[in-house]
Amino acid sequence: MGEEGKRDYERVSALLQHVAIIMDGNGRWAERQGLPRLEGHRRGLETVRVIVEETGHLGIPFLTLYSFSTENWRRPLQEVQGLLALFEEAMLRYGEELKKNNVRVRFLGRREGLPEHLRAMMHELEEQTATNQGLTLNLALNYGGRDEILRAVQRFQKARGDWSALSEETFRAFLDTGSQPDPDLLIRTGGEQRISNFLLWQIAYTELWFTDILWPDFTVSHFHQALEDFARRKRKFGGLC
Repeated sequence: MGEEGKRDYERVSALLQHVAIIMDGNGRWAERQGLPRLEGHRRGLETVRVIVEETGHLGIPFLTLYSFSTENWRRPLQEVQGLLALFEEAMLRYGEELKKNNVRVRFLGRREGLPEHLRAMMHELEEQTATNQGLTLNLALNYGGRDEILRAVQRFQKARGDWSALSEETFRAFLDTGSQPDPDLLIRTGGEQRISNFLLWQIAYTELWFTDILWPDFTVSHFHQALEDFARRKRKFGGLC
């Protein structure tokens, strides 16, 4: 991409504070290649690396990736175990790179139920990147939108107890995303056009962008296409203009 083209995308990205992505299609990609499903997830990890890097380059402050849902436990045991092992491998492989690139990593979701050593690695990576000032990368792991809302209610009750003090703004602080801005744009790859229990509270006015491209085939050019489409939309937030 030339410098002029890059500046154009930087102007588009300046309109966004937060992009969320449902990374769908890894298993189908592998099946079409005649490979085990886990190889699709491994190939999808390379796409994650590319998109995280590009998001940081464009100066978008927040990126949230739907990595493993509360419903994904229903998949075959071998695939689930392979995914959990792949998460560990990814942290070992890319942790230093994330720190070097000034990325702050945060994990969203319910940590109970995850292997203890994986939880320890997640905590360590969060601690090691806590002071970074660049892109905040949210990884939704063992995450479900309904579960997040229920956990936020429980945290509010424990911390406040006074339901008369409950408002949208006070409740927001108890969500996994805390004080982060809501996503401006939600991208879903893989051809499905549904939300799949992802960030249900936060995406009330998020723009949605769907593509048939499977996640391992999703490129920087596709990412730019989504950003360009977002820039052409007129967001009304329930108003007339």
